Amino acid sequence: MKDQHFNANAGKFQDPLKTADGQERAEVALSHPETLWFNTGTLCNITCANCYIESSPDNDALVYLTAPEAEDYLDQIGERNWPIREIGLTGGEPFMNPATLDIIEAALARGYEVLVLSNAMRPMQRPRIKAGLERLNAAYPGKLTLRVSIDHFSPEVHDLERGKGSFAITLDGMRWLRDASIRTAVAGRIAFGEGEGDTRAGFARLYAENDLKIDAQDPGITVLFPEMDMNVEVPEITTACWGILNKSPEDVMCSSSRMVVKRKGAARPVVLACTLLAYDEEFEMGHTLEEAERPVRLNHPHCAKFCVLGGASCSA
Repeated sequence: MKDQHFNANAGKFQDPLKTADGQERAEVALSHPETLWFNTGTLCNITCANCYIESSPDNDALVYLTAPEAEDYLDQIGERNWPIREIGLTGGEPFMNPATLDIIEAALARGYEVLVLSNAMRPMQRPRIKAGLERLNAAYPGKLTLRVSIDHFSPEVHDLERGKGSFAITLDGMRWLRDASIRTAVAGRIAFGEGEGDTRAGFARLYAENDLKIDAQDPGITVLFPEMDMNVEVPEITTACWGILNKSPEDVMCSSSRMVVKRKGAARPVVLACTLLAYDEEFEMGHTLEEAERPVRLNHPHCAKFCVLGGASCSA
């Protein structure tokens, strides 16, 4: 279903081929596939105030992906000769899914790097999960990274988003990852009114205070996303924009990645163009990686604001 939340963009992003003023809409080819994402399911142990995918303890719109389903897509990578270097797992909270460790192991065994997006809270801190992560990190050294979601470097702002006490629990998880020598990155947000420099300085203080060996200045290690204000008007991206903006379609995330999801009630998973557009059926590309090789028309406000203009990327 087409997203209807963007009142500021009324009349825009309707025709996949043309913009509202009749210009040819930009498209992005899958020119260099580097990351295949698996959404392990939208269930999460917490409900965040501004979760882009509306994860919660009750939202099972995307159901748990099974290990055999994920392995089928891992096999398809070889069949299609995609030059994938990284498998990403996102949710929801991936460690809610009982098959997550098996999916991680299947990807590592095939030689891929694995990036898991987690809040590092209670689901990750269960003894079975900790033991599994330690085992996989030892068996495949340097191949596993956990990117921990911390909305802000201050507990007050973070807890407003994720619930009272969540900051402290996440830090407990991060200290365990540190002690287990598991490579850790962070995904944060640039809060309204803050500059990127101030935000990175705040994270640097947080890391130093907790003896966390994380680089606050490296944008691939401390990944900062803008606030997702759904009411901001954004321009549509035309074919002429590449030259005007001095950008290439190869800079946009859908030139290098796809995401596999399984919808509630569906017989099998589907491949999506983007990690940010899990519910928009226009961005479903089919059941197979072969079908997902077609270009993506940038017919959504997220395409403009976060990927073309903001330069967002979910990969490491």
